[in-house]
Amino acid sequence: MGKEYFVHPTAVVDEPIEIGEGTKIWHFTHIMPGARIGENCIIGQNVFIGSGAVLGNNIKVQNNVSIFDGVILEDDVFCGPSMVFTNVFNPRSFISRKKEFRYTLVRRGATIGANVTIICGNTIGHYAFIGAGSVVTKDVPDYALFYGNPGKVNGWVCQCAEEITFRSGEAVCGSCGRKYKKNSNGVKLA
Repeated sequence: MGKEYFVHPTAVVDEPIEIGEGTKIWHFTHIMPGARIGENCIIGQNVFIGSGAVLGNNIKVQNNVSIFDGVILEDDVFCGPSMVFTNVFNPRSFISRKKEFRYTLVRRGATIGANVTIICGNTIGHYAFIGAGSVVTKDVPDYALFYGNPGKVNGWVCQCAEEITFRSGEAVCGSCGRKYKKNSNGVKLA
């Protein structure tokens, strides 16, 4: 039985590896042994995926992204071109800190814009939207529209990525009609 995924001839995929059905791995990408990649993912050109990285289903990783050990992407995550994950908080070239990796969790449906830098040890919430060029230095709540350097919550977005506005703790997406409630615990689907 043949592979049920596509690997471009210029890509390097080191065994053993888990790659789900329907996934496409493009030019000059390098995937280290032990990485786990789900079904129907698109891994763009010049991407690096480390041994301890875990990618769910329907992930889109654009060109020039490195996903290091300790990064976990849940289903339906989008990683924009040249965005950066880190895994060591205080790196020095002359001190080995591989035992000090901090894990980064990106929850289902989150979008990370082009050239974003995510400092390790943080969680990006469900369906959060990180604006291009932002620097993430803290956890990002579910459905947050998060941008800046350092990044902060500047609004809220629907699952369909349209901005939503809360009035008296409730919002309705003008595009898809989903309803949301916001309270001290965060934003949730109504």
